[in-house]
Amino acid sequence: MLFSQVIGQQEIKAKLRNLVEHNRLSHALLVQAPEGAGGLPLALAFSQYIVCDRVSERSFGNDFPAESCGICPACIKASQMIHPDIHYSYPVVSKKPGDKPVSADFIADWREFISLFPYGNIFDWLQFIQQAEDGKKDINPQDYKPGNKQGNITAHECHEINRKLSLKSFESGYKILIMWMPEYLGNEGNRLLKLIEEPPADTLFLLVSENESLILPTILSRVQIIRLPRPSVSEIQDALVSRSGVAPEQARQLAAVCEQNYREALNQLQHAQDDWQGLLREWLNAILKTGPVAQVKWVDEISRIGREKQKQFLQYFIHLLEQAIRLRMMDREAEDLPETEKDFANRLNKTTDLAAQQAIVKELNKSIYFIERNAHAKMLFHALTIRLYHILAAREEAVLT
Repeated sequence: MLFSQVIGQQEIKAKLRNLVEHNRLSHALLVQAPEGAGGLPLALAFSQYIVCDRVSERSFGNDFPAESCGICPACIKASQMIHPDIHYSYPVVSKKPGDKPVSADFIADWREFISLFPYGNIFDWLQFIQQAEDGKKDINPQDYKPGNKQGNITAHECHEINRKLSLKSFESGYKILIMWMPEYLGNEGNRLLKLIEEPPADTLFLLVSENESLILPTILSRVQIIRLPRPSVSEIQDALVSRSGVAPEQARQLAAVCEQNYREALNQLQHAQDDWQGLLREWLNAILKTGPVAQVKWVDEISRIGREKQKQFLQYFIHLLEQAIRLRMMDREAEDLPETEKDFANRLNKTTDLAAQQAIVKELNKSIYFIERNAHAKMLFHALTIRLYHILAAREEAVLT
C-alpha cells in the first residue's frame, strides 16, 4: 500500500518519513487511530516504505523519496502482503473446541479482507472470517448476522511472534511485525515484553490500536505513540468521489453524516438509497399525531431492518438535528444544505426548541450505544419512542404556558 492510498494524514506521513530519513525510527511504534481514520492502511503503507528498494538505497545526494516506488520487487511483495520480512498479527477465533489458532492460519482471509475492506474494523474482520468458514464470502461483512465467537490474540500467537522475530531477515534490512488491535492481547501479551524492550537488531513493532486504554500498561510503557486525527469532511468527500465514483453532492452529504469516519461513510454508501427522511417523518407523525397504533406499527418496521441500518437511521436523525441547531444559531450556514435537508431542519426547529433538540440527540446516542451491544430492537425503539414523546410533549406544554 502507498502513502497516497491513505486518506489525509499528511502531517503524520511526513513525520514517519522524517523518522526514516534521519534514522530516528523507534523499535516499537503504536499507531493510535479512531475507527475509520486509517490506522491500519497507514501501518501497511509505512511498512512498504521501509522495505522499498528505492528508499533503502536513497543516498548519493538524491532527495529523500516521499513515497515508496510501488514497482520494485520489495514493494510488490509488500503490497500483496507476501514479503518475508513483514509479519502480521491480528485477533482470530477458534474453528473448533481445543484449537490453538494463530494469525498465520488465517493469512489468506487476511489478504483478501485488506484488499476489500482496508478501513474495516474488528467487527468486519471477525464477520469476514466467520463467513469464510460458512462459505458465504459474497456477503458484505457489515450485513452478515454475527456469530458468538470472540476474537483473541492468543499465547500461541505470542510464541509464534517470538519465534519469527528471532530469525534473521530474508531480504530487507528490517524485520517488521504489524499487530492490529493489540487491545485483544490479554495477559499473554506480557510474553512479548522482553522482545519489545530488547528486540533483535533492525526489528520494528508496528502496533495499530483503536482504544489505547484497553492495551496492557506494560506494553504501552514500551512504545512510542503516534496519534492519528480523524480525516476531515472534505478529505472523506474527495475520497468518496475519487475512489467510489460517488456524485459530489451525494459525497458531501455522506461525509457530513459519517462523523469523520471513512468506514462509516462507506457503510452509509451501501444503503444510500434508503429513504431515511420518509422513515423519520413517519416516526415523528406517529409520536406527535397518529398515536400508539401507528407507533407500534413503525417500531415493528424499524425492528426488521437490521442493526447496522438502525444505527445509520439514528445517525441520520442526529445529523438533521445538528443541521437544525446550526440553522437556528448561524443562518449563514443554511446555504450549504441541500434543499430537502434544509426544509426538514426548519420543520424540526418549528417543532422543537434547542433544549429539546439537545435532549433528543442525547437519547439517540444512547440508543446507538445499546444497538451496538445487541439490545432487543423492539424494546429499545418502544422505549425511545416514549422518551421522545415526553421530550416533545414537555416542549408543547412549555409553549402553551
